[in-house]
Amino acid sequence: MTPAAIEQETLELLEWPRLADQLASFTATAAGRRHCRTLPLPSALEESRTLLAETAELLGLDGLTEGGLSLQGVADIAASVNLCAKGGTASGEDLLQLAATLAAARRLRRQIEDPALRPVTTALVTELRTLPELEQRLRFCLEEGGRVADRASVPLAALRRQLQGARAERRERLQELLRRWAPLLQDTVIAERHGRPVLAVKAGAAGQVPGQVHDSSASGQTLFIEPQAVLGLGNRIIDLEGQERELEQVLLRELSGEVAVHAAALEVLQAILVRLDVALARARYGAWLGAVRPELGSTAEDPFELRDLRHPLLLWQQKRQGGHPVVPVTVSVAPELRVVAITGPNTGGKTVTLKSIGLAALMARAGLFLPCSGTPRLPWCGLVLADIGDEQSLQQNLSTFSGHIRRIARILEALQSTAGGAPGAPATTAGGAALVLLDEVGAGTDPVEGAALATALLQHLAGCARLTVATTHFGELKALKYADPRFENASVAFDEETLAPTYRLQWGIPGRSNALAIARRLGLEASVIEQAARQLQPRGEGEVNQVIAGLEEQRQRQQEAAEEAAALLVRTELLHEELLSRWQQQQQQSAELQEQRRQQLEHSIREGQQEVRRIIRRLRQSGGGRRPDTAVLGETARQAGRRLKHLEQQHRPLPERRQHAGWMPVVGERVRVLSLGKAGEVLELTDDGRELTVRCGVLRLSVPVEGIEGLQGEKPTPPEVKVRVQGRRGLAAPGPDVRTERNTVDVRGLRVHEAEAAVEETLRAANGPVWVIHGVGTGRLKRGLRAWLDTLPYVERVTDAERSDGGPGCSVVYTH
Repeated sequence: MTPAAIEQETLELLEWPRLADQLASFTATAAGRRHCRTLPLPSALEESRTLLAETAELLGLDGLTEGGLSLQGVADIAASVNLCAKGGTASGEDLLQLAATLAAARRLRRQIEDPALRPVTTALVTELRTLPELEQRLRFCLEEGGRVADRASVPLAALRRQLQGARAERRERLQELLRRWAPLLQDTVIAERHGRPVLAVKAGAAGQVPGQVHDSSASGQTLFIEPQAVLGLGNRIIDLEGQERELEQVLLRELSGEVAVHAAALEVLQAILVRLDVALARARYGAWLGAVRPELGSTAEDPFELRDLRHPLLLWQQKRQGGHPVVPVTVSVAPELRVVAITGPNTGGKTVTLKSIGLAALMARAGLFLPCSGTPRLPWCGLVLADIGDEQSLQQNLSTFSGHIRRIARILEALQSTAGGAPGAPATTAGGAALVLLDEVGAGTDPVEGAALATALLQHLAGCARLTVATTHFGELKALKYADPRFENASVAFDEETLAPTYRLQWGIPGRSNALAIARRLGLEASVIEQAARQLQPRGEGEVNQVIAGLEEQRQRQQEAAEEAAALLVRTELLHEELLSRWQQQQQQSAELQEQRRQQLEHSIREGQQEVRRIIRRLRQSGGGRRPDTAVLGETARQAGRRLKHLEQQHRPLPERRQHAGWMPVVGERVRVLSLGKAGEVLELTDDGRELTVRCGVLRLSVPVEGIEGLQGEKPTPPEVKVRVQGRRGLAAPGPDVRTERNTVDVRGLRVHEAEAAVEETLRAANGPVWVIHGVGTGRLKRGLRAWLDTLPYVERVTDAERSDGGPGCSVVYTH
């Protein structure tokens, strides 16, 4: 069996198709649902990282867009395009759906395009060719429901007028015959038989009504006759209807031929739309699960860090079907570990843990977020292999010992065929890390031989797989940790008081079977239990269980101590916040007191200055400077005034300085993203300091430095930019400001939205100004286009053309 076949078998064992069906329920198109139900797994690390980036970008856009990002109007056009490419004729309804898909693709491209916030999806939609000319042609020729419009063809319009006249004439003649032959008729309603209008004539009066009999009633009392007077008109109408169908088919063939010309571009468009639909489904599925974006390691040696991992299928069951709350497990595997042996009682959650780890590796590889807390980290697993046959699977597939051995043999063969690297370090594969999941390894045979086989198998897998997680009841496997540093023990906890599993995973401690405790609680005779305990003593299992029990008690005491330390830390933080608040209040009060004293001093200085002025004024009134003593007193008063003014200047408050001038964020600092209104952590700064990467929750954004501020309102001061002036040469030079056929678009007679599509396509291909001929008319088309052009960021200005180029009936659009 090939590695792909055994991996497909692993997907079935892990119930991956169920998860794919759940993901498909979040898609918006039929093609997206088909893709999700198969859900192919990427074959390279970079593909998975690209898918994760698409999921994150569309998750952010979906949350910012009112009503969410919509794929309304997107249809599955693959079959229609394939039919047209092979020379076939598509139906009018299919062609109209293709036009709606082109319009929806253009709308999505406008919503998604933002290289700064969404670089990956922007690069994806830039490959879209929305073909506005083809869309306009299809909408012009087709009406609602796919009917070919009269305006599509002059001969068709003329033929339909003839057909309409003939039908009206036949209807008038039939109404006249109804009135004339009323006594001969069973009913005064014009019926239809075999596509021809007939009158319900009494059987006895059939000879009085000339015409062709098409049918009779079950009793034979009524004959349905097409009157002779309308037979010719009926034949003519049938002939005209045939001509109408032929003309319609001619037009549909022409439209199908135009679609065939653009078949390659339409196939690319269909693939991109499906990819966007699936990426949006991944984003919405992850948000519904409360999942977070994982980080995929570049090497197979990277650790597994999955905190509070919840099984996605059980989480779906809890939310959709009201199941029991899902108990999370934490998986922490250091780079040097190769094998984790999980022990514990049955129904304790060992198999669920296995499946959770396997699904987490597959979900991260497929671009899905993981239902964890924090930031999950794990290597990219290019090969996930499993041997799981338990009573908890939906298929009730209880594997025998031989079935287990055959499957394990295929796993070893797959590992050997994909192994790469040196023999001394075979824990990686050419396609990334290899993850092996084994349930009840070595079970189904003699316990002694089964334990020996399981030990040898796990030691072999430690050298050829990045990580092997195995569940077992064999006590011999618990001791491997103490002889080989590549091994680790884990166990599922069990409450002996309630005889119920807690489903919590404990690392570093092997589990106990608890068989004797369960038997005692269930009322088994005490003598039997004592005899069983004596049987265990010679083998040393009693002492082992006592050691395990002691370790569990120690773990419990450590857990309680950790909880007490956490509570103490919380109280310390609260005390620190209270002290800080009081210090700030004291600082504020001190500042207010200083301000009061300064104001009092200023008041005293002003009073002193007024008193000096009064003294000087009295001296001047008493005779000025004629007496020597008066002059001395006046000089003394002026000097006192100068000193008071100097004191006032010294105690005058300094102008408020900008507290945040020159501030720039650093890596690790938290800032506020203005476009989102949310706080985030700075992850990276560009070399020029003009852009930075910020993480807001699950989003990683690249924003300009002007788009953020500090949590206290600090405005960043970006570094000076050295401007380099470089001339444009060659193909990059702007086009001439001369009107030509290539830079002119005629939109007269189009609706505003049709004109927008035509102008936008011309602007994208233009290298200079564009002349838009819209005519004068009522002015609605010109006003609509001008209002739309004002919203485009790359449009610099719009003016009326010169009189020789059309004047007010033509607009010239200048772009940056």
